[in-house]
Amino acid sequence: MPITWNTKTFEELSTQELYQILRLRSEVFVVEQNCVYQDIDNKDQKALHLFGTIEGEIIAHSRLFKPGDYFEFSSIGRVVVAEKYRDKNYGHELIDQSILQINNRFNAHNITISAQLYLKKFYEFHGFIATSATYLEDDIPHIEMKIIK
Repeated sequence: MPITWNTKTFEELSTQELYQILRLRSEVFVVEQNCVYQDIDNKDQKALHLFGTIEGEIIAHSRLFKPGDYFEFSSIGRVVVAEKYRDKNYGHELIDQSILQINNRFNAHNITISAQLYLKKFYEFHGFIATSATYLEDDIPHIEMKIIK
């Protein structure tokens, strides 16, 4: 199934798009990962929202931040793909699109992420390198990773 990619500011999101994004993040980060944490963190308003849709349903999302908004470098966060679409390489497309949008929208090439440790090899495939020891974020092992160009 073809996926359509969109990038919007918080203000440009429709209420339906925002609802679908927050629902997807809750389904994965809270319910599936069994992690009670504050997803709605007042950072969505600063972010660019990249999302992929199939037949009107948002199935993938990431937040993109310009340098200085979250880390020293640009950053990608809340990377999520709906469970039933994970075997279709949409996660790889999502990261490729995230990097492309940061390059194009912010004219930035250095990117920092706080990655769940089990996804380290996934992010390494996209050029990220580990830049920290493992740490706990919401009781889930994470690692800081960067692309530095």
